[in-house]
Amino acid sequence: MTAPTAPHTTAPEPTARSAPPRRRVRRGLVLRTLPALLLVALATAGPWLAPHALDAPVTAPYAEPGGPALLGGDQLGRDVLARLLAGGRALIATSLLVAFLVTAAAALLGAFGALRPALGRVVERSADVLMLLPAVLGILLVALSWPGGGRFALVATAVVLGVPYAVRLVSGAAAPVAASGYIEAAAVGGERLWHLVVREVLPNLRATLLALFGLRFVAAVYVVSTAGFLQVGPQPPTADWSLMIRENAGGIVLNPWAVLAPSIAIGLLAMSVNLAVSALVPQTGRKAVTAL
Repeated sequence: MTAPTAPHTTAPEPTARSAPPRRRVRRGLVLRTLPALLLVALATAGPWLAPHALDAPVTAPYAEPGGPALLGGDQLGRDVLARLLAGGRALIATSLLVAFLVTAAAALLGAFGALRPALGRVVERSADVLMLLPAVLGILLVALSWPGGGRFALVATAVVLGVPYAVRLVSGAAAPVAASGYIEAAAVGGERLWHLVVREVLPNLRATLLALFGLRFVAAVYVVSTAGFLQVGPQPPTADWSLMIRENAGGIVLNPWAVLAPSIAIGLLAMSVNLAVSALVPQTGRKAVTAL
């Protein structure tokens, strides 16, 4: 007699809900990152696309949209559309630099603090003190104490204001990683602290750091825009979105687009970049387990 064989069963085919096709995932990723890419590309190439000179009056002050100026004129009769196209490059570059510096500094401080609890307590207490300083007050203090700092002073202020919040998030995410068994095994094996941070802890925080970068970019846009509105950093007659809001606030009734257009651009920039970063964050979680 031959031994009975187990009944042949076929594995269920994956459904669209349990295992979405790669094409659908890629399409969703493209749709969520495309607005940010288009807006950044438009702001980067904006100065070359401007229909008129940035400082040359083409209409009457606060002229209504139409004629030579599609969005009307500003307080000096300059083309609002031309200045809108040219006013986003510096804001995007500064915000990206601030977000990168804040994320890098918070990643290192949080990882070192998780591996060295004494250092971690010092970092957390320092972060608690700095978090009590409002962003607007910090910008004003820099404006009074460093009047000729320009954009460098603005970047330094935004980094100092952003690191305390970011390092708190990284410290919380790095603590369970630092307490895991393979970190302890690497430390017992004689690996140096720098190696533990760069090769062991930070690679396991990729999703956290990428999400943090998106959040800090949005915060940097807010800080840089607020500083520009207070005329800390870019100065007139520079074409800058936040400066456009300040300069044309008095004529918002005559030509609302002189204020609304840069305000909408700043809001779209923050939302689109944050949406793109959230789409790029690796999706971690439990995998579905089929019943036996």
